[in-house]
Amino acid sequence: MDYQISNLDNNKLLELYKNMLKPRLIEEKMLILLRQGKISKWFSGIGQEAIAVGVTMAMHTDEYILPMHRNLGVFTTREIPLYRLFSQWQGKSNGFTKGRDRSFHFGTQEFKIVGMISHLGPQMGVADGIALASKLKNKNQVTAVFTGEGGTSEGDFHEALNVASVWELPVMFCVENNGYGLSTPTSEQYRCENIADRGLGYGMESHIIDGNNIVEVYTKVNEIAESIRNNPRPVLLEFKTFRMRGHEEASGTKYVPQELMDAWAKKDPVENYQAFLRDSGILTEPVEVALKEDIVHEINEHLQMAFDEEPIIPNESNELHDVYKPFQYQDINTDSKTVELRLIDAISEGLKQSMEQHPDLVIMGQDIAEYGGVFKITEGFVEQFGRDRVRNTPICESAIVEAGMGLSIAGMKAVVEMQFADFVSSGFNPIVNYLAKSHYRWSQEADVVVRMPCGAGVAAGPFHSQTNEAWFTKTPGLKVVYPAFPFDAKGLLATAINDPNPVLFFEHKALYRSVRQKVPKDYYTLPFGKASLLREGDDVTIISYGAAVHWAIETLDNNADIKADLIDLRTLQPLDVDAIFESVRKTGRAIILQEDSLFGGIASDIAAIIMENCFEQLDAPVKRVASMETPIPFIGQLEQQYLAKGQFEAALKDLLAY
Repeated sequence: MDYQISNLDNNKLLELYKNMLKPRLIEEKMLILLRQGKISKWFSGIGQEAIAVGVTMAMHTDEYILPMHRNLGVFTTREIPLYRLFSQWQGKSNGFTKGRDRSFHFGTQEFKIVGMISHLGPQMGVADGIALASKLKNKNQVTAVFTGEGGTSEGDFHEALNVASVWELPVMFCVENNGYGLSTPTSEQYRCENIADRGLGYGMESHIIDGNNIVEVYTKVNEIAESIRNNPRPVLLEFKTFRMRGHEEASGTKYVPQELMDAWAKKDPVENYQAFLRDSGILTEPVEVALKEDIVHEINEHLQMAFDEEPIIPNESNELHDVYKPFQYQDINTDSKTVELRLIDAISEGLKQSMEQHPDLVIMGQDIAEYGGVFKITEGFVEQFGRDRVRNTPICESAIVEAGMGLSIAGMKAVVEMQFADFVSSGFNPIVNYLAKSHYRWSQEADVVVRMPCGAGVAAGPFHSQTNEAWFTKTPGLKVVYPAFPFDAKGLLATAINDPNPVLFFEHKALYRSVRQKVPKDYYTLPFGKASLLREGDDVTIISYGAAVHWAIETLDNNADIKADLIDLRTLQPLDVDAIFESVRKTGRAIILQEDSLFGGIASDIAAIIMENCFEQLDAPVKRVASMETPIPFIGQLEQQYLAKGQFEAALKDLLAY
């Protein structure tokens, strides 16, 4: 192996060796512990140490690295105390996830490391967001993110590279091409000769690096990183290497031809570099012995610390508490004059005033800049806040949600607009698996609001009309807001942006220009988890949200003899159960009206909690009214048949007559 060391002194050469030796010795110990049942799983990086170590040494310690599960060298080179890593792998409290996630599925702001999730791809878009924050703050920093050649088959890879290229983000996309994605060889992953060749399609600089040559990795990445700091842009790096052990230890390597294993064994990055240093007289036997003794002693000492640590004792309160980052709501009232606004105007004003309140807030979405969004909510925002903070995006919901997460990791705020709520399915994975779970897993808030223009009533058909809130009320870690009136929309949007937790903010398109209300001109907030009692009566409790609230109001206006409590939930997660219980215990009857189809909707859960908590006060079964169990049709007469609005009056009267 050819080591070009002309610009490296002996201390740096020995440091490279020590930093590779340490993860190798840890791995050898972990494989023993795995067989002893003292850790549950292991993803080996033996044979790939040069990549993790070389990249990390080329980075500044205040620059973020997003590694994979074969990058132990990133964690050790950043000098994370070993006992914390060992505790993490044993599921103990000195680890980084309090036993809630395993292996390398964690991050740490202290060491500027953001670990991966099992879905692999989302971390590349997250790197985009971190790099965007660096660029907006003129930090002259580079972000490094790892993936394997198998991960390059995911759509997230394409989306992240495309966004990084279009926005000229300072990201190094580090692809460890190690031959196999579990058992799938590269010949079944891609058809181009080199992954680096893909850079051309993104207008992106790319390089191929010998991933088993620590000197080449370090020197080339160091040069590239310094260049990116001075000239922000993304660079695609393909590291040629090989995976010498199974995807994880249980899977083995029987599917790999023996001659291939033998050929790569001769290219072992640690052994070859060790031999080079010895032959060059840089690594003497006493120095080598001392290095190994120090590392082995450190491993054993820190392992004992982890072994001595008490197991985690389950605590239900702690678990529930950590799903969300604690948020101290600040009630901001205003005595300003009111002005009559449509729902769409109130949302626009709320968003604009939040941009003024939070200079670190960035909004992103398709066509939201000069065009102002398809509903014109952000019209004029570019002129006031500039294109850095009001960002048109490519059509890539997944990467943009991930970029929002990256902004949050870097200490900023993000609002992501789905052009239509239906399109959130293209960004579903990062919302439910990354945003929702990050605080619970490693105490990292996801300060992201996803705006969701939703709902039927505008003859938009199956792909532009869904009200899909139930997809998210099911997912712990997300908050779901669904206002029906301009006053609520403006105040709740301000709170959503203040809240450091991920919020899905639903905006019903049919209400945008049909509902008007007096709204304060100045900035104000409204609390989550507090329903609004719109009508009062003793006959029945009507529970609803969104456009369905207006259907209920119309029905009551047409039936003056019905005296009902009408509850507008306003937020679905958190849910104001106290308001529901108080009303139902008073009236003895409850009917829940939702626009969503019936099965699996939030009405079902509300009905269940009423039954469980108010059964003895009920005078009739709890009634649910919802739309048809079909996709939403296009033509007006079919859409009207689909919607629950036409069924509500009869259902309400049936309940009262029970």
